[in-house]
Amino acid sequence: MKPADLGELILLAAIWGASFLFLRLGAAEFGAVPLSGLRVAGASLVLLPILIWRKQLGALRAHWKPIFVVGVTNSALPFLCFSYAALSINAGLSSIFNAAAPLFGALIGWLWLNSTLKRLRVMGLVIGFVGVFGLAWNKGSGMGAAGVLGSVGATGTPGGSAALAVGACIVATVCYGFSVNFTKRYLAEAPPMAVAAGSQLGAAIALAVPTLLLWPAAPPASSAWGYLAILAVVCTGLAYVLFFRLIANTGPSNAIAVTFLIPAFGVAWGAVFLDEQVTGAMMAGCVVILIGTALATGVLAPRLRRAQ
Repeated sequence: MKPADLGELILLAAIWGASFLFLRLGAAEFGAVPLSGLRVAGASLVLLPILIWRKQLGALRAHWKPIFVVGVTNSALPFLCFSYAALSINAGLSSIFNAAAPLFGALIGWLWLNSTLKRLRVMGLVIGFVGVFGLAWNKGSGMGAAGVLGSVGATGTPGGSAALAVGACIVATVCYGFSVNFTKRYLAEAPPMAVAAGSQLGAAIALAVPTLLLWPAAPPASSAWGYLAILAVVCTGLAYVLFFRLIANTGPSNAIAVTFLIPAFGVAWGAVFLDEQVTGAMMAGCVVILIGTALATGVLAPRLRRAQ
């Protein structure tokens, strides 16, 4: 990986890590559904002109049905889940659960597409899921009312059910895992930018009516609109452009390394800007999840073989 590519990888991780911060800041003002709906609508406005400029609109029309499914499962549903979770748990914790998405991708790929899982990858799945569900149990059952309110930080967001919030994060990562396999199965021939732009448009269409029906009674503050704009334009639209640039320049196996950097930035942004507490349980869970993910996705396998 060239220094410029490495710089883009770190920038992408910082941007995607910051998305959990802006979800935390915007969810209380907009609500989970309107925030998600406006996020994907804004990202569509960023990505569709790029798609038209690349003259790939025909690819979107040719593959619109599977792209719509990807829009629902890779954007609409997970964005909804993480926005809902932002009402109850802190940004750093959500970003740690997000790191488990490749685990579910590997598991669903094995169950659905008969992907090969060698011994190290199976071990990685076991380790990773122990980390995910151990952290979920710790936060879901061990976080009483005081713990939930303590996780609110500077946003003043009223705490809801921590257990449901953790469950929403896990559902989001399952959606990501399904979507990556669905894309591999049905959209292997579609241009990546058509999938990126079309999926955001599909998600915006899917969330349009719920967004209008659940629009907040009180007008969101101007600062909340600013957080939403950053979330849509930078953390979604620009992030997709960077991600597909990395895939083109370094290959998918290198680009996926961003997964391992996002929690570090998610936890850091939450601690710096929202005074969120970073607990030992969070860090231990994060390490276990990342080790399991690295093994399950095959990232560590070549290094372990060279070490033997």
